[in-house]
Amino acid sequence: MFTFKTLQNRRTTGSARTVLQVAIATGAVLALSMQANAADRTFDYRMLATSRTSTMEKELNEGAAAGFRFSKVMGGKATNGGQVIIAMVKEPVPGPETRKYRLLATTRTSTMQAEMQQLADGGYSYLDHTVFESATGGKEVVVIMELDSSRSEGPHSSYRLLATTRTSTMQKELTDAGAQGYSLLGFTSGKTAGGNEVIAILGKVRS
Repeated sequence: MFTFKTLQNRRTTGSARTVLQVAIATGAVLALSMQANAADRTFDYRMLATSRTSTMEKELNEGAAAGFRFSKVMGGKATNGGQVIIAMVKEPVPGPETRKYRLLATTRTSTMQAEMQQLADGGYSYLDHTVFESATGGKEVVVIMELDSSRSEGPHSSYRLLATTRTSTMQKELTDAGAQGYSLLGFTSGKTAGGNEVIAILGKVRS
């Protein structure tokens, strides 16, 4: 039997179906738009490779001036058989912001923490680190730090560098640092002046 209530239910069902159809269509349009935007994004890469850490900082900052940003660093062998540090910087975060880079290199891990903290007090932030054999300095620990002018002035970071030849010792030192609020930022191993060391870099924002 057809009643007013039946008509009202049909109208309600029809309205709900219309809303659902509109929602599905809108979602499809948004998905296609996101895919198109992703497809339109392109990246430009620059690779820096040298066996001399003294030249890498200069090349990093030349890349920054051209709009590139640091991406990754590693130690490895070049085709000529020498050990090199390889840093990749990638294009470009839009805007007028400029970045400055400092590259710290030392054969003694005991001196690196103080050097990192001095830069951190000036607004630099840790990015990455590696161990490699340079042309003149032997086996070095290399740390990349960045000063980003687009960041508003705020609390600086405090850094810890832990280095040991014993993993059991590293476990304890990591636990102690973690209890003080330090988070693990970088972890690697390599042969330094102290031997075959496990190296961890930790940081926290100072209050």
